[in-house]
Amino acid sequence: MQIVVLKSKPKQSKSTEKMKIKPWGFIKRLYPDMIWEIDDKEGVFLTFDDGPTPGITEWILATLRRYNAKATFFVLGKNVEMYPDLYERIIREGHKIGNHTYSHQKGWGMPLEKYIEDVDFAEDILHTDLFRPPYAQITPSQTRAIAQRHKIIMWNILSRDYSMAISPHECAKGVTKHISAGSIIAFHDSDKSFRNMSYALPKVLDKITEMGLKCKIIEL
Repeated sequence: MQIVVLKSKPKQSKSTEKMKIKPWGFIKRLYPDMIWEIDDKEGVFLTFDDGPTPGITEWILATLRRYNAKATFFVLGKNVEMYPDLYERIIREGHKIGNHTYSHQKGWGMPLEKYIEDVDFAEDILHTDLFRPPYAQITPSQTRAIAQRHKIIMWNILSRDYSMAISPHECAKGVTKHISAGSIIAFHDSDKSFRNMSYALPKVLDKITEMGLKCKIIEL
């Protein structure tokens, strides 16, 4: 029998170490107009995309109220038109509104003029200075155009609550283990995400409270 001795890996040179670029760092450099986290030593920023959604939005608002937590809702213009009372309730309860386009458009492969038109349709209703692209799909030219009028808010913690490939427990754990001051956490206000989100959100709020942090709206 041949015995194989496993040797420790040779130490990488400094030049090799410099070549190892973290994906987030690369994306941040590629899209400098986007905001991925916020410099705030006391706050965490919960966000909810795709609403308002009957039955889901009310549950989110009630849960946030129990923890005295505030959040930012990136809503769809078409949903606001269908459910204006829910939209007004979000505002009335002290939360912030962001533009998530009118009809949940993917920026990749969509002409600049058409994409901006869809954003503007929503903006005629919302009148907000915040924007988040659906699916995180947005081209550099679209980014530059929107950044002239909006602050483009991304995230540094994606809950993946929309994924049926993960369990509610995995969803919660994937968020709670990464929370720190200044984090922007992305959840979804949708039927598809409710199974995971409804389990994870209270766990996340418990963790934020335990860390002595406060859930704030995004104000830049």
